[in-house]
Amino acid sequence: MSQATPNPQDDLYRYLNASESLESTRSQIEALEQSDAVNAFHNQMELLKRRLLQEPQAFREMFIADGANAIVGEFQQPELSEGFIKTFWELLLRDDDISKVLMRFVWNVPLGLKRKFVKALDQHLSDRYPMFKGLSNGWPADSFIPPYIRSPEERSTDFELVNQGYLGYMNTGLTAREVDMIVWLEVLRDKQCEERPCEIGLHVAGKADPKGGCPVKIHIPQVLNLMGNGRFREAMELIESCNPLPNVTGRVCPQELQCQGVCAHTKQPIEIGQLEWFLPQREKVVNPDGVAERFAGVPNPWEQAVKPPIAIVGSGPAGLINAYLLAAEGYPVTVFEAFHALGGVLRYGIPEFRLPNSLIDDVVAKIKLLGGKFVQNFVVGKTATLQDLKNAGFWRIFVGSGAGLPRFMNIPGEHFLNVMSANEFLTRVNLMQGLREDYETPLPETRGKEVLIIGGGNTAMDAARTARRLGGNVTIVYRRTRSEMPARVEELHHALEEGIQLKVLRSPCEFIGDDKTHFVMATTLEVIALGEPDASGRRSPAPTGEKETVKADLVIMALGNDPNPIIRDSEPSLKTTRGGSIELGTKGSMQTSLNGIYSGGDAARGGSTAIRAAGDGQAAAREIVGEIDMSAAEIAGMVEQAKAYTELGATPQTIVDKIDLAGGIVEFIVKAPMIAKSARAGQFVRVLAWPDGELIPLTLADWDEKEGTICLVVQGMGTTSLGINKMKIGESFAGIAGPLGLPSELHHYDPKKKTVVFTAGGVGLPPVYPIAREHLRLGNHVTLISGFRSSSLLFWIAENERVGKLKAEFGDQLDVIYCSNDGSFGIHGFVTTPLEEMLKNGKKSKGRDIAEVVTIGPPLMMRAVSDLTKPYGVKTVASLNSIMVDATGMCGACMVPVNLDGRMVRKHACVDGPEIDSHIIDWDKFLPRFGLFKPQEQASKAKHGFA
Repeated sequence: MSQATPNPQDDLYRYLNASESLESTRSQIEALEQSDAVNAFHNQMELLKRRLLQEPQAFREMFIADGANAIVGEFQQPELSEGFIKTFWELLLRDDDISKVLMRFVWNVPLGLKRKFVKALDQHLSDRYPMFKGLSNGWPADSFIPPYIRSPEERSTDFELVNQGYLGYMNTGLTAREVDMIVWLEVLRDKQCEERPCEIGLHVAGKADPKGGCPVKIHIPQVLNLMGNGRFREAMELIESCNPLPNVTGRVCPQELQCQGVCAHTKQPIEIGQLEWFLPQREKVVNPDGVAERFAGVPNPWEQAVKPPIAIVGSGPAGLINAYLLAAEGYPVTVFEAFHALGGVLRYGIPEFRLPNSLIDDVVAKIKLLGGKFVQNFVVGKTATLQDLKNAGFWRIFVGSGAGLPRFMNIPGEHFLNVMSANEFLTRVNLMQGLREDYETPLPETRGKEVLIIGGGNTAMDAARTARRLGGNVTIVYRRTRSEMPARVEELHHALEEGIQLKVLRSPCEFIGDDKTHFVMATTLEVIALGEPDASGRRSPAPTGEKETVKADLVIMALGNDPNPIIRDSEPSLKTTRGGSIELGTKGSMQTSLNGIYSGGDAARGGSTAIRAAGDGQAAAREIVGEIDMSAAEIAGMVEQAKAYTELGATPQTIVDKIDLAGGIVEFIVKAPMIAKSARAGQFVRVLAWPDGELIPLTLADWDEKEGTICLVVQGMGTTSLGINKMKIGESFAGIAGPLGLPSELHHYDPKKKTVVFTAGGVGLPPVYPIAREHLRLGNHVTLISGFRSSSLLFWIAENERVGKLKAEFGDQLDVIYCSNDGSFGIHGFVTTPLEEMLKNGKKSKGRDIAEVVTIGPPLMMRAVSDLTKPYGVKTVASLNSIMVDATGMCGACMVPVNLDGRMVRKHACVDGPEIDSHIIDWDKFLPRFGLFKPQEQASKAKHGFA
């Protein structure tokens, strides 16, 4: 249809009319501009413009409030429509001011409206989010969105994290913001109760301590409130102000007994633990540089030197939280750790499928950002005493050294190979990474083997689930029923899901082994019945008389720990409990019987939990922070002294000299000033040659305190020793800890009437040397019988070498007898040849009675010497650097079976020795231990080309 052609005359008339109107309007505007009302309007607009520039947030909130009023109207409807809830959800996902306002709105509406909101999510968004399906049924008391947990089939064959928390949903394709909203939905379940049981616990009539609550005093209701209002970062900062390791404790704390155990939602408590460790992990995702930014510009307490220095013993949960809080308060802190890696039980005891090591590293990094220092391979009680630390300038000391010695049952057959403590097993796997092909630490064979775990606590679960991942057929043996097991419910549930069997009301009474291979083969179990409750409230187990025998290729004992005696024995005035734990002072104080020395965690409690240890570290930090009654100059002097001591302790242990002695035997002189200062005759060190190596014990052959060096003599036998002997001058060891073990027990004897006889076989000569020297310095007469396989293996015998110099210094006070197996040097025969002649000659050597015999060398030689002297009643001690891992008693690997009063008990070569009365050692049971990992060692040598 055609349009009419415009008439130019009409356009002209319209223009003239509009111009007249415009002129008329302009005249009216000019007249009105002069009126009071219009002037007031313009003034208000100018004010409004200025305020908009100065306070834009106020106007945003005003307009948002108008939108919120519209939302309130929607929430008044019987149900939220599909269109509305999808739009509302998209607004929440924006992560901006609008989304925060909406989160606050929902957080603050009555419970009925929250239910309406959750029901709409269930109805209209469950196709997009399967975890929403059914969420509204019983919400908020009974229904919740669980964290993301990998399936048993997937997780039971690897060491990746099992419970991946809410952030694990990112593996299913969700964004970080969507995960925020899932977490927020869990927070919405909070009843916002005023009683705060999750934080402070519930009062129980007749008991001083409350039931449940948070041991590290996290302000849980405030954290939930911040999260409910969308303020996740502020919630994280509030948690970390109380507890710097929430992503650690949140994973390992037994929340079902603490905060969640007293939650107002009794059927399905709020996932407080998951929320706790979500926050710092979320921060790493959304703001990877957040930690560095938060700590940027924090003054270094060591440089400021305005507060006195603090020493912390142990880098477990108690030590780490103590170090963080004190460093944050401006105190210079040094953490002394016995291992080469930090984290204590968090690292050696807890597998990475529960607690990744990277999270421990995160905590350590924060402490370092606050100026904290760490000294590894430093065994307080051996490398230095508590008094030494005080003398070094440390104002206060916190001892968080852990529990210590693993318990065994002392039942028949416990000596068989492959009966080991959970501490040893987990240390080999976790700390020493024996599960990895590129690490040297040997593990027991597990694939396809029958593995029994004895015990029902969290350590038992960790050992069982670790053995399962290494291919074992695992059964947990527990003397009570499943309901009495002290393990976390989640850990037991996961273990059973992963195919681990449970045998309850059973307890081992004997281990059966192969007399040829010396490996365990089976276990005899007593059938148990439960009687009346014991002091713990659990029903007491009692044998029924029935027994059964089950196959066992590997038995792992997870029975708890007794206190380690190292610190206690080094400080005689330190009071301990009857059980051996460090005794604390008045109720509520973390101070020990020694002024300025504090303790907590397993060192003071005995076996406990990581969260209680963290709580103790926190409490001690609060107690330490107080009035400082010293001048600024005194403080500065202490800081300078403690800093120098810290740097000395962290000195790289570098090879400064290397001497090839003979036939694959190498002498190393190593820089190790702290060990050289504390070394005593008879002690040894624990050596880690390189980060992926294995820990081995080496005897201290000599030391020079002035030069700050120690002497180690290494015979190349296995992969590690052969590798060490290839190291060069200038290279450093990954870690040398010590001196360890007890010094030799010296007695003075009349040198004219008695002699102390030493039998040194091969590389037994280096450890014999310092002990013999101390006897000589004490005034004793010494007879040294030194044996070598042949003359080609002789060392230290020339006039300018150690034994030659000793002879020159002490003259007739020292008799030296050399033997060789092939007769190429000295007496033809073993060291037992001249010793037997002395014993037959009235137990005399050149007219002197044999006061005692000290034997060091190959195990078979020491056994031969012991068997030879026993019928004569001559006191004999053997130095046993047997197979070890940690070498401080924690692992129990250096078990020595001894007979006392007709029954077999175990001693630890690293704590009770290394020198032990050879006549009480059950050599038949002890010697096979040296072949425990022989196949693994041969395979390692072949892999490295040493076979």
